[in-house]
Amino acid sequence: MTPTTASGRLQAALAAGTRADPAQADDLIAQSGTEPDFFVRDMLTWALTRLPPEVTVPRLRAELRSPHPQARSQALHTLSKIGDRAAWPGITRELLRDPDDEVARTAWRTAVVLVPGDEGAALAAELLTQLGRGDRDVRRSLSQALVALGDVSETPLRRVAEHARTTLAMLEDPDHADR
Repeated sequence: MTPTTASGRLQAALAAGTRADPAQADDLIAQSGTEPDFFVRDMLTWALTRLPPEVTVPRLRAELRSPHPQARSQALHTLSKIGDRAAWPGITRELLRDPDDEVARTAWRTAVVLVPGDEGAALAAELLTQLGRGDRDVRRSLSQALVALGDVSETPLRRVAEHARTTLAMLEDPDHADR
């Protein structure tokens, strides 16, 4: 039986992490996807990181297809904390473009942690498709992900900036297009 108070659920998650019993993986993941309390979710993530990745990663990857945004976001967050690159194929274009801003932001952070070195430029190109999305916090998260990717982001960002400057110049002076 799941405790009814946040304090009780926090203690249960702490106990689960302390015991690190792989048989609890499904219950921990299910609770992560519905848990309303941030601190309990954080403890559930910690408990999941204490389990073997071969137990958790496949289950968390399956959770990425959940119809519930919180379940997708928590699975992504936990995968980023586990850091097992076997999870990389689960970070899909659909997650990086998820209509739920929190899921997309978490997908961006997770992708940066898990991306194989030879796929960084492709990830940067995909993240660039999200430029201009959302409020200040969403835009800041995207910028942080692009910065975390390092040099592979710089050239495409400069191309986008140049294109934007040219377009703005054309708006100010339509005859600029002929030059």
